[in-house]
Amino acid sequence: MPSPSPARRLALLAGLAPLALGPARAADDLMLPVPTVTVYPGDVIREPMLRLQAYPRTFRARAAVIDAPLAMVGRTARRMLLPGEPVPVNAVDDPRLVSRGAPTQMIFEENGLVITAVGAPLQNGGLGETIRVRNSDTGRIVLGTVMADGRIRIGGL
Repeated sequence: MPSPSPARRLALLAGLAPLALGPARAADDLMLPVPTVTVYPGDVIREPMLRLQAYPRTFRARAAVIDAPLAMVGRTARRMLLPGEPVPVNAVDDPRLVSRGAPTQMIFEENGLVITAVGAPLQNGGLGETIRVRNSDTGRIVLGTVMADGRIRIGGL
């Protein structure tokens, strides 16, 4: 099967163009993204793993569900997601850049001064999250912000 054009792929991700659904569907159906395969906890959700599925407007999920594929692509499953089932909002999370207990570089930068140290995060963290980190040398606990490269920025910008 040929790959969709970049414009169509963007429309699909934004939920603007329905994917092939088989039999005809009512125009007022609710289109929800669902996995096409079993997604296990910790798996990163990719575009080919999703399709849009029609549900009647009267459909009531047991929990709030994600209504756009773009809200899922690139995120991590927190629990098992079954094929053809709507995905609850709390079932996906941003990818983890820092893991609890894993040695991580801490960096402090201010007015040209740069200090680096190794710390042990006391919690998991994603991009931009503020987490607690124990300095491995001093044992002191500080707050820091997770950066895109997996380091933790301490103190001022």
